[in-house]
Amino acid sequence: MERMMAYCGLKCSQCPAYLATQANDQGAREKVAARWSKMLGMNLSAGDINCDGCKSAGGRLFGHCRTCQIKQCCSRKGYATCAGCDEYACEALTAFFAFAPHARTALEALRSNPE
Repeated sequence: MERMMAYCGLKCSQCPAYLATQANDQGAREKVAARWSKMLGMNLSAGDINCDGCKSAGGRLFGHCRTCQIKQCCSRKGYATCAGCDEYACEALTAFFAFAPHARTALEALRSNPE
């Protein structure tokens, strides 16, 4: 799990929704729902906090991730992450980085040190 990374650069091993789902921890889901409700200006419940990672085949995904433009684009182009894309960093990814600057850091590290 340590190296599991979403297309956008989010690290699943550091995502509270992913961790709560994998641990099947209802209390953690409730805490994440409360925190993200405030942060995102939404009314989320513990039932909304489910994620098996956006690369999981048929797995559970947090709301927006089901229709994420970044996920769809990267998957369609066949990249493991956006770091390998010739259009890096596109408009959608740049807008996402405003919300999650740590994702940019992760992708930049991959671009600097491709495996």
